[in-house]
Amino acid sequence: MRALRRVAGTVVIAGVLAVLLFVGWAAIRGRPQDLPWTPLDLGQPIGLFTGRKLAALTDDFPACRAALDRAGVRYTVLPPRGQRGETCGYADGVRFTSGGPRRVGFTPADLGVACPVAAALAVWEWEVVQPAARTILGSPVVAIEHFGSYSCRRLYGRDAGSWSEHATADAVDIAGFRLADGRRLTIVGDWSREGQGADARFLRTVRDGACRLFSTTLSPDYNAAHRDHLHLDQASRGATGWRACR
Repeated sequence: MRALRRVAGTVVIAGVLAVLLFVGWAAIRGRPQDLPWTPLDLGQPIGLFTGRKLAALTDDFPACRAALDRAGVRYTVLPPRGQRGETCGYADGVRFTSGGPRRVGFTPADLGVACPVAAALAVWEWEVVQPAARTILGSPVVAIEHFGSYSCRRLYGRDAGSWSEHATADAVDIAGFRLADGRRLTIVGDWSREGQGADARFLRTVRDGACRLFSTTLSPDYNAAHRDHLHLDQASRGATGWRACR
């Protein structure tokens, strides 16, 4: 019994020391976004817990709007769709509007998404898409092409089974990118499993960056159904829920 108590005590002390070291490490680096309990700041570089904090906004529309407001993101709130308790619909939809720190438009321009998806898209633009475009392609992105967000359907359009995150506007399908120099990259035309060439390298880089911000990121590497788009969603799976990146 004494031996068991000593082992338990050692484990507890080790856990406390690990937490203290972690906090000290984050504080020394000046990166509050690496701590799970600090408020989400969309203007900060991506941290260890940024993705978790973004996903947590799925259940807190006021907090999500506050995060957008603090970051200066301009948007309009969409009217609720569907009734409480229904499978399809949303009550936290937003649409980006012009102005503010965002510089990338969406094509078609009427994209409406759940607020947590909008928050993640803003960070994705600032911290992933634009840096990758300038570094790899030598030109910034001016527009992101998409296949839409809200769609009242089950996964893969089946008649039965789990409902898609699109059914609550918690997902968006990204089809391509338009650059300031006139070039256009599409998932269907420029993705490469080998990742050869600047265009393919850019697409894989923005996919990998999305994995740090969205609960689910699916690309052509996942299956044929995603051969022409990146599926990005903020499925609510809890603070320690699993994340999918493929």
